[in-house]
Amino acid sequence: MAIQPHNEKAASTWGAGGAAYDRISESIADSIEHMLNLLDIQPGESVLDLATGTGWTARRLAQKGAKVTGIDIGEGVIDAARRLATASNLDIDFAVGDAEGTDLPGGAFDVITSTCGVMFASRPDAVARELARLTKAGGRIGLTTWPPTSTLAGMFQMMKPYMPPPPSPAPPSPFEWGRQDRVRELLGADFDLSFETGTTVLRMPSGERVWNVFSEGYGPTKMLHRATDRKDDLRRDFVAFHDTHRTPLGVAMPRDYLVVIGRRR
Repeated sequence: MAIQPHNEKAASTWGAGGAAYDRISESIADSIEHMLNLLDIQPGESVLDLATGTGWTARRLAQKGAKVTGIDIGEGVIDAARRLATASNLDIDFAVGDAEGTDLPGGAFDVITSTCGVMFASRPDAVARELARLTKAGGRIGLTTWPPTSTLAGMFQMMKPYMPPPPSPAPPSPFEWGRQDRVRELLGADFDLSFETGTTVLRMPSGERVWNVFSEGYGPTKMLHRATDRKDDLRRDFVAFHDTHRTPLGVAMPRDYLVVIGRRR
């Protein structure tokens, strides 16, 4: 599957974490289970996990007996996803692909999932059209997204001073996917939508440990650290941001999320 030219930089960014990205997914595993429980996956269902990363959600789907395809824009995380699935003796079809436009057949999937994934695509309207095209009539979609008020959005605000200026006009914020009204604008014409909220807690021994995990495995943080000439300042601010959620035993940072469940009309 081809990556669209305007997404080539994003492909490099999101693929950069490689196998280490699985630690990021592990830290939100409870939010993923929240969404999967609401979808009630049945054995034999055909499921597409879009923006699959290293395939954490795809592996959980396969463990439930689904026939799973996993697509991600980043070659590095897809290579890792294949290795991790093989190590778990799971048969999952992973491929590099662009959520804004795949070459998968229309109406091919009973279920499509994306856990804090497609929200980061640069063209939300294109993603919405692709979700509608790929989901068979009566099929379901399940998304988890970060709202603009979440501490995860706050982490990106903390990193913003180290980022290059955005293009003009600036792309839409990925955190708009965390607002119910915006999701209805994107998907409401094709899906009957329901919503739930939840909170996952990032628990690590220290802000320094969070930095080590994210600077190694989370593409946006890793690539930003690589690019900036203010590496020590970025590390200091990142650690300090997470250490504001210190407890006597370490970091416990609550991260609110939105679950979207849709049924294709």
